[in-house]
Amino acid sequence: MQDMTQRKITIAIDGYSSCGKSTMAKALAHSLGYIYIDSGAMYRAITLYSLREGMWHDGQLEETRLALSMPHLRVGFTRTIYGQLRTLLNGVDIEEEIRTMEVSNHVSPIAALPFVRHAMTEQQRALGEAKGIVMDGRDVGTTVFPSAELKIFVTARPEVRAQRRFEEIRSKGDSKTSFEEVLTNLQERDRIDSTRAVSPLRQADDARVLDNSDLTFAEQDALALQWAQEVINTRV
Repeated sequence: MQDMTQRKITIAIDGYSSCGKSTMAKALAHSLGYIYIDSGAMYRAITLYSLREGMWHDGQLEETRLALSMPHLRVGFTRTIYGQLRTLLNGVDIEEEIRTMEVSNHVSPIAALPFVRHAMTEQQRALGEAKGIVMDGRDVGTTVFPSAELKIFVTARPEVRAQRRFEEIRSKGDSKTSFEEVLTNLQERDRIDSTRAVSPLRQADDARVLDNSDLTFAEQDALALQWAQEVINTRV
């Protein structure tokens, strides 16, 4: 755990879907004694709401209905007694529901909407005002916290990322979704995230790149912690 006398910083971790951003961010936050914020879960929460409320018709979203609902939607986080992070929508635990393929298949169009991004960015900034946080997502280092002291851009080969996501889905009891479906979904999300008009996925100019295609979790976590400690211990 971090020495409490050390200065606290903001750590922004961006990168492609299913490249282990959240796993690494959680481990890094734990090692430093920082707060972890899963920005991707916030967009998944809004996506789940839109699906529950029947806002999709033939693949098209009723954007006006969702826009009118946004002022009433608050996304937050809590921890179980075992330290597990859980996502809340208006105070209700939705962690399991936001990890389904149905949500995965609809989250990128939701996350591309300017009014959704604006609302979530404001909530994210409010969560991170006190520093001492690690946040992961698609535009944390470029839009949410452009002045973050440490920015890490995580990537891995598409087939490696798809296999990781496929194994995660299988471990949660989904025996129907194929590897090919997961890979197609991942490639489509990459395309949408990288080409959207508002806050597209891109590497910040001052971000450190971490390609974990051939790294173990322990190796990537050690590298991220090393980078964080270098920045924390740098005199300003």
